[in-house]
Amino acid sequence: MDEITAEFATEDIASPPVLRVRPRLRVAARTDVGRHRENNEDKYEIFESDTDSDLAAKGSVFVVCDGMGGHNAGQVASELAAKTFVDVYLSHPSESLEDSMGAAAKAANRVVLDASLAISSRQGMGTTLTALVIRQDEACCVHVGDSRLYRLRDDEVEQLTVDQTWMEQVIREGVMTRELAEGHPYRNMLLQAVGTDPDLKPLTLTFAPRAGDRYLLCSDGLTGHVSDAQIGQALAMPSLGRASWRLVSEALADGGSDNCTVLLVAVDDLSAAESPE
Repeated sequence: MDEITAEFATEDIASPPVLRVRPRLRVAARTDVGRHRENNEDKYEIFESDTDSDLAAKGSVFVVCDGMGGHNAGQVASELAAKTFVDVYLSHPSESLEDSMGAAAKAANRVVLDASLAISSRQGMGTTLTALVIRQDEACCVHVGDSRLYRLRDDEVEQLTVDQTWMEQVIREGVMTRELAEGHPYRNMLLQAVGTDPDLKPLTLTFAPRAGDRYLLCSDGLTGHVSDAQIGQALAMPSLGRASWRLVSEALADGGSDNCTVLLVAVDDLSAAESPE
């Protein structure tokens, strides 16, 4: 039998990513059912790579979802979305954070939508999704709904995401002032949610993290009760664990009207990785 051979160029073989920068991160999280709910429809997930190759290729992943829907459907939606997002992101072949995270958000949307159509009691369920990936010296956020990503940098706290709500849209379009919109019954109505529309358009934001940055992913059970100034004060605390407890406790003290979830990430260092021997 003749031997079959094929020519190929060495550049056709994908080289594994090289770890150039090793982020040193600290993480803390807390979730609470609140004072008026019977079950917690919030969900968070954390994936921290434990090998240099995974760290170089995928970095560390942080996700917060806030589900909605009756008969515990919101809890199902947030669970499905968070886990699907992490699974698809980690297996996606693209080296682009925006592409792989956007694809993961769309995959989560399909899974939640299919689950809602399969069981009548879950029809209409959905969830927000806000995810942060820190990989080497780059970071990316993908965002659907009104869960938020904040950053504390140089003692300044900044909301990096924009709520996809009716209120923010009418303010942005100049239809209403913020003062008027905040009193409107539609103020919290979501314009997008994972699992409610097959044509999901997740928003992505890429930026460069810095040593000393603090990031907060949270559900609106926090931001409905806690001001940006309070968030900044908590993020500045040396202990992330104490900061997470302080934030949720302040939301509960103000009424705790909803489930409340906080996930904090501190970038302690972004140092050059040692070259392999």
